[in-house]
Amino acid sequence: MNTSGPIGIFDSGYGGLTVFKEIHKQLPQYDYIYLGDNARVPYGTRSFETVYEFTKECVFKLFDLGCNLVILACNTASAKALRTIQQKDLPPGKKILGVIRPTAERIDQYTKTNKIGILATPGTVLSESYKIEIQKFFPDIAVYQHACPFWVPLVENNEIQSEGAAYFVEKDIREILSQSAGIDTLVLACTHYPLLLPVIEQYVPEGVTVLAQGELVANSLSNYLMRHPEVEQACSKEGNLTFYTTDDAADFAEKARIFFGEKIVATTISTTIS
Repeated sequence: MNTSGPIGIFDSGYGGLTVFKEIHKQLPQYDYIYLGDNARVPYGTRSFETVYEFTKECVFKLFDLGCNLVILACNTASAKALRTIQQKDLPPGKKILGVIRPTAERIDQYTKTNKIGILATPGTVLSESYKIEIQKFFPDIAVYQHACPFWVPLVENNEIQSEGAAYFVEKDIREILSQSAGIDTLVLACTHYPLLLPVIEQYVPEGVTVLAQGELVANSLSNYLMRHPEVEQACSKEGNLTFYTTDDAADFAEKARIFFGEKIVATTISTTIS
């Protein structure tokens, strides 16, 4: 491993802050750098090749900033770019993890009917990454998917309490549940979606569990660091938090508070490697 450095947290925008919030709550002793690629958001409707290239640039920027471990706190990047970067691009001593596997490997703890629904961006649904990963662990679990293209814009434009949010959430919940009787677990497979939980819960029938990813990813990371002491020792521990965005820093800081739960200070950064 290289000289110890912060844990990098990457997302295409703000959503990864909901995962970062839970990671920091559980593992506050580490240093972290968060990078949001807000200048190029959204990733969810982009091609596999574009998401791969954008994600690789941002991951390598975090490596350049001293991170030895990077978490892709973005479902689209995890679905479209993680595996390729792991297989082709990682420099020696660097590690990269995603958010899909931590959800997939524990999903059996939540479903009694072995029928689950995935609510995600079009890109994540198209990749079928959740279906592939879940059935790798649990072949008996049936996985149903539904794309919710309007949910991210509703969150990013602070329309959570609007009539539009209620309309689209109710419509999408109805459509995913109509795919099969007995779906008893819904996975919010986009890091923006937990902010819609108060609305989602209004339209989810009793007996259906709604899973946000933050706590699952934080638990998985904690376990990973215990199992890989060489990686854990390469993570610096001063409790420092640094936030970067590829877009306007003041705007990022203002909106980030909604996702992270506290006031932050951000800096604009280019993804070009120095």
